[in-house]
Amino acid sequence: MEKVVILCLICTLGIAYATVDDILTLNPEPPLVNGLSWTFYKTSCPDLESVVRKRINFHLKKDITQAAGLLRVHFHDCFVEGCDGSVLLDGSASGPSEQDAPPNLTLRAKAFEIINDIKKHVEKACSGVVSCADLTALAARESVRAVGGPEYRVPLGRRDSLKFATRKVTIANLPSPTFNATTLIKALAKKKLDVTDLVSLSGFVVALLVFKRILTKVIIWL
Repeated sequence: MEKVVILCLICTLGIAYATVDDILTLNPEPPLVNGLSWTFYKTSCPDLESVVRKRINFHLKKDITQAAGLLRVHFHDCFVEGCDGSVLLDGSASGPSEQDAPPNLTLRAKAFEIINDIKKHVEKACSGVVSCADLTALAARESVRAVGGPEYRVPLGRRDSLKFATRKVTIANLPSPTFNATTLIKALAKKKLDVTDLVSLSGFVVALLVFKRILTKVIIWL
């Protein structure tokens, strides 16, 4: 399961290419996309990851199932036009936001509230320094850790987009739940992902759904 989870996350971490074992061991360090760094906020916001972890722990203590919602927001952000935080933007006179596109209508409202809360606390620690795109990536990482998944490093330095993708672009980039295997393979190939990645992604989605159902039943029993 550990390798399945990490395969799901590889495409959203800003890592240009890495094998599963590279990510698990971080030896050697996987190459990064230009502009990203393992120590991007070391000087400008040294307490960043600690603040994010504390807020995630706070929220997931109340509702552990929000972990899936936060991971999904990150995935939907990255899969459209890169990890740029554009899925967080509100709509404007130019058109509806990415959140209003059909594939994103089931994204959890609470997940966006949690990201906004994290942003508020990070701003107190280091105002105007950390991008929302990086906060979304860190929130997803901490959510995976909090539910017992593997801990992994997140390269930082993403810049926030000033505009959101159009409805047409959003729909074109997010695979539909009605896609068959052939269509899914073609869709993921556009993101430089192969059949192995597809199987891993599909397996992780199923695992999340099962995990959510189990947790819901446990909460009801309690």
